[in-house]
Amino acid sequence: MDLSIIIFLLGGLFLGWSLGANDAANVFGTAVGTRMVRFKTAAIVCSIFVILGAIISGAGTTETLGKLGAINALPGAFAACVAAGISVYLMTKVGLPVSTTQAIVGAIIGWNLYTGSATNIKVLITILGTWVLCPVIAGLIAMGFFTLTKNFLLKRKLHILRLDAYTRTALLLAGAFGAYSLGANNIANVMGVFVPISPFTDISISSFFVFSSKEQLFLLGGIAIAVGVFTYSKRVMFTVGNDLLKMSPVAAFIVVISHSIVLFLFASQGISNFLQSINLPSIPLVPVSSSQAVVGAVIGIGLLKGGKEVQWSIAGRITIGWFTLPIIAAIISMFLLFILQNIFNLTVSF
Repeated sequence: MDLSIIIFLLGGLFLGWSLGANDAANVFGTAVGTRMVRFKTAAIVCSIFVILGAIISGAGTTETLGKLGAINALPGAFAACVAAGISVYLMTKVGLPVSTTQAIVGAIIGWNLYTGSATNIKVLITILGTWVLCPVIAGLIAMGFFTLTKNFLLKRKLHILRLDAYTRTALLLAGAFGAYSLGANNIANVMGVFVPISPFTDISISSFFVFSSKEQLFLLGGIAIAVGVFTYSKRVMFTVGNDLLKMSPVAAFIVVISHSIVLFLFASQGISNFLQSINLPSIPLVPVSSSQAVVGAVIGIGLLKGGKEVQWSIAGRITIGWFTLPIIAAIISMFLLFILQNIFNLTVSF
């Protein structure tokens, strides 16, 4: 493989690292923040299942992101990924849980603006709509689960030690499901721009198994996410898990499972096909913001408790980060494209 191709792929790997460093907090932040799961354990489980989710179920959301702007040159894809990665990294430095989805969408629009390519407005509206619906749906699911769980525990009156053991197990299982859903839904953010111009070829193992070029990209992206989880996610985990709302371990479990359900719904080709088969509107396969889902779930539980325990100043800082992130990513993307084209004489678009 040409050295230049490897260098350009590093842009996607950098974005994957940024996603792992920031978005892992949405999977295990509440569990780690409540001291129910050790950070090392959370990092290992998260890494394994995010890779599995990326490879097995990551294809659906990639197609939607590709329709927003079809980046057709490796230097252009490199610039978009690095721009998104830098913008997420900046937010991670200040401990804010932001969305790689918003970052890559901003970076792709930056590429569209720089190259004069058309932005698919219909796809953009669909993506923006999920950014509004995602935290609302997560909040409603969390409120429903919290009410049911609270009533169940009041009736069962479990011993505190047994409840503790059950909760730790539930948090690990929910985290594994959440990591799988994160990989399935958000791998498009990491490697989606490289899919149309993948440098890999399909690998056939006998006549029973084909490891496609797309799956090879997703494996690389999943590994990059795992590295980000291990190296830099701890601070953001505590922001989500402790600073926004002081939560009990049971509430932490509900937040994780609610967030995971939302991500899985927007990544599942099977659910979308089933809804179509019974003549119901299908769920758009869109990479949604895991950060918005988990924050929506946390605030949903906070509202059930009266809303006074929610740290609204921190929620406000997070919201500002959501609005500014795609703009920052778009600006950085255009700046990098200018440098690649005018200083390094590289083709950023065909």
